[in-house]
Amino acid sequence: MPLFPDLPDDARVWLFAFDADPAPLLPDVRAFCAGWTSHARPVRAQAEVVAERALAVAAVISPEDFNAGVSGCGIDTMQRAVEQAGAALGLPLTPALDVTLRDATDGWMTASRSTLRTLAKMDAFGAETRVLDLTPTTLGALRAAGGVERAAGDTWLATTFGLAA
Repeated sequence: MPLFPDLPDDARVWLFAFDADPAPLLPDVRAFCAGWTSHARPVRAQAEVVAERALAVAAVISPEDFNAGVSGCGIDTMQRAVEQAGAALGLPLTPALDVTLRDATDGWMTASRSTLRTLAKMDAFGAETRVLDLTPTTLGALRAAGGVERAAGDTWLATTFGLAA
């Protein structure tokens, strides 16, 4: 079953990585989504956990207003709601420049870019390493990618780290 089946492919999506399962945040984030507005327009939004370490929030204003989208202020409000829910539960967001990847035991770990360079030199990080790809910005792109867990060689990391497929 596709992620957010009752939202269109054109819905905007925001992806947030955490160092632990973000499922405990869902009640607070879903409560925010239920009352979310952007410039006094109701936002139809939903939140789900994806790949055990990421929170996805998808939203659309309405078919008539879709091109207007959610305002910057509305996006900031949602981001603060996610951050506050995490902080209240002691679950902060993963730093924006870090990468979440599968480790040798198939668990998740978060690494800085300098750590990734070291892991790549040790052949512990390569094109086949599974990572969280948080770059999709529409629900259609997220669906087309098959979710957020992908091979590093199929993401921006291939170019950044010179990963050969």
